[in-house]
Amino acid sequence: MLRSFYDEDGSTPPDARADAQALDGARWVDLMEPTEEEVAQISARLGIVVPDRASLAEIEASSRLRSDGGTLTMSAPLLAREGEGFVMVPTGFILSAERLVTIRFAELRTFDTVHQELSARPRTFSAPEIMIRLLEDIVDRAADRLERVAETLAESSHEIFSDPQALRKRHKVGRETRRLRGLMIRIGRSNEEMVKVRHAFLAIGRIAGFMLDRCQPKIVDGLRERLETVRRDIESLDEFETSLTSRVSMLLDAANAFISIEQNDVVKVLTVASVAGVPPVLIAGVYGMNFKYMPELDWHLGYPLAVALMVVTTLLPIAWFKWRDWL
Repeated sequence: MLRSFYDEDGSTPPDARADAQALDGARWVDLMEPTEEEVAQISARLGIVVPDRASLAEIEASSRLRSDGGTLTMSAPLLAREGEGFVMVPTGFILSAERLVTIRFAELRTFDTVHQELSARPRTFSAPEIMIRLLEDIVDRAADRLERVAETLAESSHEIFSDPQALRKRHKVGRETRRLRGLMIRIGRSNEEMVKVRHAFLAIGRIAGFMLDRCQPKIVDGLRERLETVRRDIESLDEFETSLTSRVSMLLDAANAFISIEQNDVVKVLTVASVAGVPPVLIAGVYGMNFKYMPELDWHLGYPLAVALMVVTTLLPIAWFKWRDWL
């Protein structure tokens, strides 16, 4: 579907699909899930080759960044919301001195936001300037997503490293294990989103560098500075993402270690119980053999003495474990 295009006079025709003549003067043509008919119309009218989704999804640098005369064909995977998560959607950019053509296969807020922003300004924008504004908005949204991931990791860190004594009072072992498992799932989802964000902004960084090197005619100084700023922002985001990756690894290791500690505590209690139960079982076994000649059987206090002996031999190992601080 031909969603919109931005004319030389700063206006947007009410029905872009029906106004094919307006394509000749369009600065920005935005195709969202284009049909074969629309692709053929745009290709014939503008004299370009509109790549399909499979071509845009290729990962080779030579496929994502191509220059043909004064026309640059570029692609990058961008994040689109799907339910409660995000998916990577291949997106294409065809840039020439006269116009920008974008091809996308999902609703992307960046495109709608930039279009509304440009339409509200009473002046004409060049195709490279529109392209740079799109890149700036994409990088801004990537930074916002990384900030949200950082907040999620900070909350998870606080939950994991809370006061263990307070947690012990509030949670039993099973509940504590389920709580930590839930935190690990949340951290894992944040890491997955972070990987997708990094994939997207690194592709945008390559596009910015490609435009600086190959754009004809050369981008004017003011726009070059903005492109250089985009590249520097991406470098800082890459460093920030690297630090978040290290934090994710640390939090997952810590949560897994705490789960192991909780399970070890259970095993320790069972071990102490089994050790403490051996002496009374031995005593009961001896006096339960029913031999004919056992002098203790004639003692008046034989039974209470045997019970007392079993109690003492049970308490002694427990006291010893306590003294050794093993319990």
